Amino acid sequence: MTPLQKVAASILCALFALIVLTTFLLPAHYARQFRDIPNAGPSSAHPLGTDALGRDFLSRLLYGTRVSLLLAPAAALLATLIAAVLGSAAGLLGGWFEHIVLAATDLSLALPWLFLLLLVRAMLPLDVPPLVSVVIAFLMMGLLGWQASVRVICAAARGVRDSDFLLLARSSGCRPARLLVRHVAPNLRLLFYAQFFISIPLFILTEANLSILGLGVMEPTPSWGNLMRGFEDFSTLSANPWRLTPLILLVIVVMCFQLVLPSQEVAQ
Repeated sequence: MTPLQKVAASILCALFALIVLTTFLLPAHYARQFRDIPNAGPSSAHPLGTDALGRDFLSRLLYGTRVSLLLAPAAALLATLIAAVLGSAAGLLGGWFEHIVLAATDLSLALPWLFLLLLVRAMLPLDVPPLVSVVIAFLMMGLLGWQASVRVICAAARGVRDSDFLLLARSSGCRPARLLVRHVAPNLRLLFYAQFFISIPLFILTEANLSILGLGVMEPTPSWGNLMRGFEDFSTLSANPWRLTPLILLVIVVMCFQLVLPSQEVAQ
């Protein structure tokens, strides 16, 4: 890794350590309202001030960082697992199964990613508890975010389909399921890791877009997206520039992932 990549990896590690310690660092519960000091400036009791409802902004920022940084990798893991199964099976089996998988992938990719998410979310109830909204956002991104990875994994699996070790395994009587689990998947492991890491910044941005539109993580549970919904009030934002902290963290995290990603691709 280059020095810049090491710095980016250190920042990501520090942020993930921070979300582990969030419970011990919160000045107050993220939903607690101090009604006598709404939109207050920074103070010793509230280092980043309070929001329009008097809730401690630092607490909401720390908890929102935990939600966003745990939700995106979880969705990326689900999407990568789906892509790994479909892509590896399609590349290994070929024929009609590969054509069906790639046709479904092309059809999904033909639709704009955000539009597809909005369409699916519009079909689901909006008045749901906050925890349910987190689960819905996780499932939507994970179940609908596998398409691009499938094509890459399918092409790699197709490349090893006629390799000598697979021909030897077939001649020994290995069934397709065993070939997939014991021979194809281990040889594509680094590719799975790369697709997983590539998906994380995409899902971070996706969650932020959905929550800004009020279709992602619901109040009072904070996330970077719904914390940035306050940006629509420009007068309050200009008077409280520290409210830009979620946006700054979002940009830093996405940039750090993009800097770290090349090392993952080289490892492939």
